[in-house]
Amino acid sequence: MCGMDNQSILLQVALELFAARGYDGVGVQEIAEAAGVTKPTLYHYFGSKAGLLTALLDEQHEPLNRAVAGAAGYHGDLPGALEALARAYFDFARAHPAFYRMQLGMYFAPRESEAWQQVAGRNEQQYQAVAHLFASAVGDHGNLSGRQELFAAIFIGSLNNCIALWLNGRVDLNDELVYRVVRQFQYGIYSG
Repeated sequence: MCGMDNQSILLQVALELFAARGYDGVGVQEIAEAAGVTKPTLYHYFGSKAGLLTALLDEQHEPLNRAVAGAAGYHGDLPGALEALARAYFDFARAHPAFYRMQLGMYFAPRESEAWQQVAGRNEQQYQAVAHLFASAVGDHGNLSGRQELFAAIFIGSLNNCIALWLNGRVDLNDELVYRVVRQFQYGIYSG
């Protein structure tokens, strides 16, 4: 981490530790020691562990939400839109694996936890963008009507499951997987 300032080092160290052991499994002292700074330095920059997490999520989650929002446009081609969306998620996960692992863990944390509360609103933005994609497609695919929110949750869940499998060395996030996930998903939504 040569050449990085203390604030950047703290963010990087926190990301690595939170990804490896979860937000609740890491203490402020451990983050400070791993970053080679004192606890007062961490508090100076972020105010608290929660402040550190907020800064980390602001830095890393917003680009994911922008990528999802940019890919979630509907232009009369639902399979193409779903493929673009899957690629956006997969590309981001490949570029930011530690962050993706961390935020997945936080998303599935208990609702009362500080981690879940911080990540839930950011994930809601993705969910709304994908639900809007399905709502936009209702005119061409009437069977989607009234089920847009459910389909958004299922599709995002499928993508996150694939990413979790990739993070654990079980699959490759490639074009073949994009094709298979989208085709399997389409089979389900058109058959019901």
